Amino acid sequence: MDPTGFIHSYTTASAHDGPGLRTVVWTTGCHFRCQYCHNPDTWHLRAGREVRASALVEELARYEPFVRATGGGVTLSGGEPLVQARFALSVLRGCKARGLHTALDTNGFFGDRLADEDLAAVDLVILDIKSWTPETHRLATGVEVEPVLRFARRLAALGRPAWVRFVLVPGLTDDQANLEGLAAFVADLANVERVELLPFHQLGRAKWAQLGLAYPLGDTPPPSPEGVIRAAAVFRARGLRVEV
Repeated sequence: MDPTGFIHSYTTASAHDGPGLRTVVWTTGCHFRCQYCHNPDTWHLRAGREVRASALVEELARYEPFVRATGGGVTLSGGEPLVQARFALSVLRGCKARGLHTALDTNGFFGDRLADEDLAAVDLVILDIKSWTPETHRLATGVEVEPVLRFARRLAALGRPAWVRFVLVPGLTDDQANLEGLAAFVADLANVERVELLPFHQLGRAKWAQLGLAYPLGDTPPPSPEGVIRAAAVFRARGLRVEV
């Protein structure tokens, strides 16, 4: 089967979405409404370009020599790739068949859409855990956190390599109990290779304005350097490798 999906775009030579330099495919469709989202133009599925999975793999193959030379690969991001799970899986399998390293950047909410055997097509899961406490997760994203945590536990049980991403937002996700709870949870997941602590920024604000959306964090500053250091220390105290 050759499913059709929708993508916003793809970029090349990314050094921030998995090991090496990578081609990153930005899919469309996401049911999270993160207050700090910097890609609100990917929320709606049909906001993207329609493409067949095989055709997209052929497009990505043009960069194959480059990503191989840098130890990189292909990363599916978004939006949320698992909104289009069948399409995403077909693209990942196509890239994997070419011997390319594959990564899936996901919020994990729809992890149940992938069977255990499907995960063999994913060399690395970059799991964006928006928050630990249910109340904060609902406030930050509009949805519940438990499906995300369930997927994280499942990846650990299967031994699938994962990185965890967490965005530090002053006054929203930086509560000490939230940080300590998430650090304790992640420390129990033996498959997590690193935690990426991402300081909040205002770079997505212009996109919200262009779409006529009210940006909820317009008055929120980036975390201070001291705040980032304190947050990183919470994770490092649990023996986790932290990248900022």
